[in-house]
Amino acid sequence: MKKILTTLAVGAMLASAASADVARLEMGVGAWQQTASGDITYVDSLATGSDDYAKSDEQTSGYAWMLIKHPIPILPNIRLEYASLEGNGEANGTFDDFTVSAGATLFEMTQYDIIPYYNILDNTGWVTLDLGLDLKVIDTTWTVNDVTGWTDSVYDDSETLVIPLIYVRTRVEIPGTNIGLEADGKYITYDDSTIYDIRAKVDYTLDFIPVIQPAIEVGYRIQKFDISDDGDTAGSTAAIDLEFSGVYAGMMLRF
Repeated sequence: MKKILTTLAVGAMLASAASADVARLEMGVGAWQQTASGDITYVDSLATGSDDYAKSDEQTSGYAWMLIKHPIPILPNIRLEYASLEGNGEANGTFDDFTVSAGATLFEMTQYDIIPYYNILDNTGWVTLDLGLDLKVIDTTWTVNDVTGWTDSVYDDSETLVIPLIYVRTRVEIPGTNIGLEADGKYITYDDSTIYDIRAKVDYTLDFIPVIQPAIEVGYRIQKFDISDDGDTAGSTAAIDLEFSGVYAGMMLRF
């Protein structure tokens, strides 16, 4: 997390110093208290396995973001995001590579979002509307303990996914105050799979410093991953149906 914050800070300074086209620069860091729910399943003609996250504990993970806006209409603006999350489950049954009974599981995700977007409305009548494309890069790790049919009784599987999603953001500045109301969503559905990432927040800007304006933000975030795919064995199906949701809070800087 420390390396990511340092990278964002250096990137912000370089972007501000090297380009006269940057009209606005914002960045923020914070913590997301999220809880996982749902399951991971495997089904074939002979066996069924399920990893249940109904009793997953609340986890606190970090997030960071940076937004760069410039005045050239033909070129998209850019928003970069980082988030990590995890959930604890219990696996039972037979999967493609192993069998398990009441095995403790850990599902981890590290996400990097690259979002080129256009301002449809830019603080027009105190309203901002952005439309763009989110390229979400996800590093996933699934760990299952107490398995049979595997080398050391611990099954570990990692995968990197790159998923495009439609991006929409809207913001309202309340006149006469330093309060902003904001919501954004990322969404895609294809075949039998649906993924979305939705946030809503309120922030308050401290405008006593003219050049660098600090702010605080508090919000709620929901991520849904409903993914179904053919397994490695003919006639089998592997599916992820997980939701991560909870409140988040952080600090912001506006340049």
